[in-house]
Amino acid sequence: MSRRGRLLLIVALIVAALPVAPVAAQEPQLPVPNCLPFEIDPQTHENYLICLPTDRPWNGDLIIFAHGYVAPQESMFKYLEQLLLQDGVTIPGLANALGYAFASTSYRKNGLAVKEGVQDVDRLLTFFEQNVGPAGRVYLVGASEGGLVTTLGVEQKPDRFDGGLALCGPIGNFRSQINYWGDFRVLFDYFFPAHQIPNSAVDINEALVWPNWDAISQAIGGAVLTDPSAGAQLLRTARAPIDPFDPMSIVTTTVGILSYNVFATNEGKIELGGQPFDNSRTWYSGSTRDWQLNRSVARFRADTAALIEINANYQTSGRLTNPLVTMHTTGDPIVPYWHETMYTAKTLLTGSFFKRVNIPIVRYGHCNFTSTEALVGFVVLVIRSGGLQPAGVDQLLPDAAARAEYENLLKQYAPSEMEGVR
Repeated sequence: MSRRGRLLLIVALIVAALPVAPVAAQEPQLPVPNCLPFEIDPQTHENYLICLPTDRPWNGDLIIFAHGYVAPQESMFKYLEQLLLQDGVTIPGLANALGYAFASTSYRKNGLAVKEGVQDVDRLLTFFEQNVGPAGRVYLVGASEGGLVTTLGVEQKPDRFDGGLALCGPIGNFRSQINYWGDFRVLFDYFFPAHQIPNSAVDINEALVWPNWDAISQAIGGAVLTDPSAGAQLLRTARAPIDPFDPMSIVTTTVGILSYNVFATNEGKIELGGQPFDNSRTWYSGSTRDWQLNRSVARFRADTAALIEINANYQTSGRLTNPLVTMHTTGDPIVPYWHETMYTAKTLLTGSFFKRVNIPIVRYGHCNFTSTEALVGFVVLVIRSGGLQPAGVDQLLPDAAARAEYENLLKQYAPSEMEGVR
């Protein structure tokens, strides 16, 4: 097999592992045996998932999970896939094993659902209280888009949520997140003109692109591997991270970011009431010919209505009454780590700095956490919220390495509480 043939085979395997293309709706599977049958809200048609511990008493507290982005054309049960951590542990199973009740919602819609998500997790809490019973402490936990839902929920509804754990969320500046995806798309089109995606960064030809995305993404992956100079310039100018120990991660980064542009742009414009991407005054640097790049790259100006909507419903304030723990991989190519730095600045301006704990995970990937790391984040949240230290943590740590990792992280982020945390 030729070198190009081997590269294309590797690209096909990587792209197949990326959750970017829509799939047919399937019968939902309950994540753990402890979950109750799905409840469908008669008004919003969102589905509710509630899981209660069965092998131990419920400790009276509740974890509500705010899921991340689900493409608009997917099943309303697609979010259930996000309840599985990378090492095979489920989030509801983890919660129930510690004695907590667990609840989640599909939201009333797929796609960009931040504004709706904040309302829907609040409605889910009301449903839980009416059908299961009142909860003691209520913890809001969310990843990616759900990390933003979590942060906004904790900021805006301190009487409903006692604290939050926001994982890999665009919590620093949502407009900057939109521009990051848009910048990457226009830069890709510039450096790889033979592989431009129809029609443009702000107008996706859904009928042409969506059904053929697997083939398009494989071609994109092959292009960045066979032209390493253009690929390196793309990454430098877009400030997009890769795994320095994995040369194939350039495919993961490129296809991953472009997939959000492909599947989220058109629906996002409808949700926001206009086109939000703006690079009309952006100066790109990092190429071999920056002047030529900036003269030739496609330019777009955001619609005022979209920016007003973002400022009203998608931007965090950094103003916290209750504790917020954030966790983020430093090499996140989809939602960059700089969101954490920007959110820190907001908490300093509002006097909420000591209400927030950030846990950076030095690793490549979006929301790429182990169950041990997620467990530490939650235990730190419980401690910061004044709750009791969870019982049964030892049983969730599979080996000595996991126990050492857990103890080291907890010692770093909750040093005064190490004694007796089991």
